[in-house]
Amino acid sequence: RFVQEQLAGDVLYPGTVDGIEALGFLSAGPWDFIGHIEVPESKIDGKVARHLDRDDFVANTMGTFVGLTVHCAQCHNHKFDPIAQEDYYRLQAVFAAIDRADKAYDADPVAGAKRETMQKRKAVLDTRLAEITKQVRKLGGEELAKLEKVAEEVNVAKAKPKPPEYGYHSAIEAKQDTEKWVQVDLGDMVELSSVKVKPCDDDFNGIGAGFGFPLRFKIEVSNDADFKTGTIVVDETKADVPNPKSFAYQASFKPIKARYLRFTATTLAPRQNDYILALAELEVFGSKEVNYAKSKLVSAKDTIEAPARWQKSNLTDGLYPPATKWVSGEVEAHQLKHQTEFKSVLLRSNTNEEHSQLQKELSTISTEIARLPGAQRKAYIGTVHTGSGSFTGTGSTGGKPRPIHLLARGDVTKPGVVVEPGPLRSIPGTKPEFDLAKNHSEGERRAALAKWITDDNNPLTWRVMANRVWQYHFGRGLVDTPNDFGKMGQRSTHPELLDLLAGELREHQSLKKLHRLIVTSAAYQRASTDDAVNAKIDGENSSYWRGNRRKLSAEQIRDSMLLAAGKLNEDTPGGPSFQDFVVEKPEHSPHYKYQLHDAEDTKTHRRSIYRFVVRSRQQPFLAALDCADPSVAVDKRNTTLTPQQALATLNNQLSLVMAKHLATRIEKSAGSPEAKLEFATQTVFQRPPTDKERDLLIPYAAKHGWANTARVLLNLNEFVFID
Repeated sequence: RFVQEQLAGDVLYPGTVDGIEALGFLSAGPWDFIGHIEVPESKIDGKVARHLDRDDFVANTMGTFVGLTVHCAQCHNHKFDPIAQEDYYRLQAVFAAIDRADKAYDADPVAGAKRETMQKRKAVLDTRLAEITKQVRKLGGEELAKLEKVAEEVNVAKAKPKPPEYGYHSAIEAKQDTEKWVQVDLGDMVELSSVKVKPCDDDFNGIGAGFGFPLRFKIEVSNDADFKTGTIVVDETKADVPNPKSFAYQASFKPIKARYLRFTATTLAPRQNDYILALAELEVFGSKEVNYAKSKLVSAKDTIEAPARWQKSNLTDGLYPPATKWVSGEVEAHQLKHQTEFKSVLLRSNTNEEHSQLQKELSTISTEIARLPGAQRKAYIGTVHTGSGSFTGTGSTGGKPRPIHLLARGDVTKPGVVVEPGPLRSIPGTKPEFDLAKNHSEGERRAALAKWITDDNNPLTWRVMANRVWQYHFGRGLVDTPNDFGKMGQRSTHPELLDLLAGELREHQSLKKLHRLIVTSAAYQRASTDDAVNAKIDGENSSYWRGNRRKLSAEQIRDSMLLAAGKLNEDTPGGPSFQDFVVEKPEHSPHYKYQLHDAEDTKTHRRSIYRFVVRSRQQPFLAALDCADPSVAVDKRNTTLTPQQALATLNNQLSLVMAKHLATRIEKSAGSPEAKLEFATQTVFQRPPTDKERDLLIPYAAKHGWANTARVLLNLNEFVFID
């Protein structure tokens, strides 16, 4: 069931939390924002990105669960294993509708089932309402279309969020009649015929719309940047502008060629006890609907530069608050006019009663959905996705899988025949085809693969998992290439033993029983003591004649430090991950600053299993201790002994903090220095100190303190090795 949930939990175990959350397995691969979001699939780069995404699904699924390098057959038949190129693309077809996206789901299965039923009904109602609205629009003709267009503009203007780049702000003046000007260099002489000026909308201290818009102004053009010669006034106000809080100004004039355009405030906007000029945006147009001022150079008599809030360049950056041309009251009046006209046409269409009934039922369903117990969660999983940006996903086609072609040499520009979903046809004891109906759903493909992988007669799945469990207990698998059981992988050192363990796992479907069988075995309980005779025969210890000395993993070392220091929080299992880094957000992508993390932060004093893992940036302390690179699939970790590791455990900020807290525990323990040392070694090593340790560490503690002594203890081999 665990395996099935990773691939098709939403299909095989619908309405369950595990059935949704386990699909995070499919979303754990590399993410290409440009290829997955910005570039459409109709372009070659978009096709390549989606192809590589499916390759990641196939490689991780087959490597993890059946231990085969199926992805080697992407460009040709596998060179070493009996895997045809067509079989590779049949597996790609299994995931042909899947993308990575957030999926909402309910923690309560009963509420989830109700929500799904009501949302399906809501979709039917929405579709029918859309059909009626289309009929009404057609019947309403041009008059209704005009009203609807303006209503839409109003809604967009009201909903559009205000950008942080507010605009241009002049220096502050004591007199209102002080002239202020700001101008745009259009880069070349162009034919101009209109100018639009957008007012600011500042939420600071409740200032609101129209902030800084002058009461009187003039607009001039010239080919002289200093406006000393050839200056033409194309527009000028003769009275104070009305209601600047909802004012967007447009000046139209006879076409004229010019390079520079200047906006001059002749009567500044009042502030509190002083006066200013502030504008959100200035746009310049000619015969074409092209804003000649967009991104052009701005100069001014004076300016207050406080980016991103205020700066000259904001005047032509295309970003400004929504400025509505309707004053208070007119918006509601216009919307009412539109609704009245729509209702009138609706009555003529003979669908008024149905329309009312649909709206009533929709309102009821929306209320019932809102009343469902518990908030919906979101999980980032492999799922059908409607898409965002240029990427449309397969949700727009009802989750219909993309057609998968057999690609010549793996080249997306050379598609061959379309292939249907299917498993590998070369695994003895398994079915070579999926039993799928002609009009099967997307999820049935994944469910079929999940069942094929977990079939009792599939010999690879049980061997691969039993081998992984053995590897975690002994530090090395019976097959030392855990993700490759093919010809190029290592042969099993004990094939009969592997089959015994695989059979036990298949029969009992219990990892606990398998763990018990292994750890109660003579092989597991052997000491790590060397034997010269055996070492001469089997220096690699392939026959397990002694126990392997193994290091704790990076995460185990970290957690052991916390435990020894008395800081490991074991009382709050589960929940959101903790972050042992500080995020800095520059323009393009976040930077994860592990060195800025406060090791005293108690929120991070939890087991490493709850650590927020950044796939693109390793945690330096754990990386030094051989923690796996999270950006790639790692079947087994490297085990090294390096000076850098000793320096990390001695000097890392976490080590220093935990040594300090361990020292506090030691100092609070009762008794003499000898008793304190015994408490320390019992805590760190679960044994009393040796005579030599007493002779060395008690004087050391007296001279350098217990914090430094704790650092020594946490840096000894005995602390990081399992003997």
